[in-house]
Amino acid sequence: MVEVLGIAFLVLMVMGVPIAFALAMATFSAVALSGRYPMVVVVKEMFTGLDSFPLLAVPFFILAAEIMSTGAISRMLLRFAAQFVGHLRGGLGYANILSGTLFAGISGSALASAAGPGAMMSRMMERSGYAKPYAGALTISVAVIDPIIPPSITMIIYALQDRNVSVGSLFMAGILPGLLIAALLAGVNWWISRKRGYRSGDPRPPAAQMVRNSIAALPALLLIVLIVGGIRGGLFTPTEASVVAVFYAIVVSAVVYRGFSWADLWGAFLRSAIMSVAVLMILAAARAFAWVLIIEGVPQAMADAVIAMDLSPLAFLLMVNLLLLVFGMFMDPLPGVMILVPILAPIAHSLGIAADHFAIVVIVNLTFGLMTPPVGSLIFVVASATKQRPSALIRELPPFFLAALAALMILTFVPGLSTWLPRLSGFAP
Repeated sequence: MVEVLGIAFLVLMVMGVPIAFALAMATFSAVALSGRYPMVVVVKEMFTGLDSFPLLAVPFFILAAEIMSTGAISRMLLRFAAQFVGHLRGGLGYANILSGTLFAGISGSALASAAGPGAMMSRMMERSGYAKPYAGALTISVAVIDPIIPPSITMIIYALQDRNVSVGSLFMAGILPGLLIAALLAGVNWWISRKRGYRSGDPRPPAAQMVRNSIAALPALLLIVLIVGGIRGGLFTPTEASVVAVFYAIVVSAVVYRGFSWADLWGAFLRSAIMSVAVLMILAAARAFAWVLIIEGVPQAMADAVIAMDLSPLAFLLMVNLLLLVFGMFMDPLPGVMILVPILAPIAHSLGIAADHFAIVVIVNLTFGLMTPPVGSLIFVVASATKQRPSALIRELPPFFLAALAALMILTFVPGLSTWLPRLSGFAP
């Protein structure tokens, strides 16, 4: 069954079949050819993969991100970020990074961030003299931060696969790694801006104007505090936080900023419904795919093989990094988490690796796959939003990917970056 599963999946992927259908069709093929199980068991496993209350957070966080991208919230965050760094050489690049990091704290969807405020920032950079492919590549790299800084859909899915972590602990664990990636991307922007002579943006506004901009952005920024603080304070669960985020985004966009109409709301509902269906189809198919691997004993066989190798925890993490970097080139993070975490997490726990540390290494690693060809979803989203060829963006990505690799190595060798905040906030022992 495993051979049929793997071959069928690879063939379907090479043929260009969408990931959800490739996973489902490969699973059906493996079960049908084995003759050991009724075909209905695949449907049952797909349903089981979606029969989870915490998964309700996925469509709600997607909807919240769409509302914030459509309304004035994203524009306020862009203005707030630009006033602090826009006057520097390469200032709009820094503003892209800062605003993207702030938006990550209220979104959780890399694709929504790239298609909304990211594309807006990319067009602003182009009008100010930045090379169009460079602006797009920077936007791709910044969007990768979204699934790492809370709230994060990927973290919600991870917590469902590994009972040694909670959504709250992962949310806290992702803050410092996300900021680290943002800082390294800023370093790349500094180097390239000096090399190419990218000028600053508008001069720094007067202090009074900066105060007014900050006050105007305060309702948008409070959403970050509301989500993380509400979960930490026990006011609501992550699933309830996603619903709160939707209502808060609607109220702020429509009442406070007065830049949100019924047509905008309908468009946000429609786009989020389409994206949610796509995500949930992937999750359902990945659950059935993982079920075949589990009943065929693949996790136990891999665990036995790794234990026989007598690897140190650090050597195991380096091996996992290499595996996931290759895996992420061909598969999106969500199915990657559902398929690989049940296999790899028990091995990591047996080696004494902190659960939050291993989770962040896996999530960051798989998330980088969004910016690597041939499957990198963010490349095609930004190429479509900014009307340019994916190949032009890919040529500009290597410096940013090297920065991402540097961040991954730092996170691998310094577990405290992933475990300090969960312990400080009481989510982890």
